[in-house]
Amino acid sequence: RTTTGARVFGAMKGAVDGGIAVPHKPNRFPGFDKDKGSLDAKEHRSHIFGAHVASWMKKIAEAKAASPDEKIVQFDRFAKHGIKAEGLEALYKKVHAEIRKDPMRRLPRKAKPAGAKSKAFNIAKLTRKERRDATKKKVAALRKQIAK
Repeated sequence: RTTTGARVFGAMKGAVDGGIAVPHKPNRFPGFDKDKGSLDAKEHRSHIFGAHVASWMKKIAEAKAASPDEKIVQFDRFAKHGIKAEGLEALYKKVHAEIRKDPMRRLPRKAKPAGAKSKAFNIAKLTRKERRDATKKKVAALRKQIAK
């Protein structure tokens, strides 16, 4: 069940802002006030630039400081890469600028290991004579092994 502020609506808002015509109502975006019936642009902007994520990062940091024995792994990779809650909005702006500069997603090409062969899914069928000869060779090899 979809709820107001769900990620799918963030993706849809990005598509609409990018110029794709998607029929929608603004009441599903974060920052929409049901009572007023209007979208709060400041609240919506804060979600676009990750202010809600930054506030959650701060809460997690406080929880870690309050109980250092407890293992809390949320946002550990952010900390590993030196990303702090205060610099999150700048990071989001930088990422948005990079996406606007080149919106095509490019994945790195994987290098094939040296000496790798391609998989052969279309192996030619053996004739009856070839199958019988192969079976005879196998039987002869097994008899030779048993004889030892």
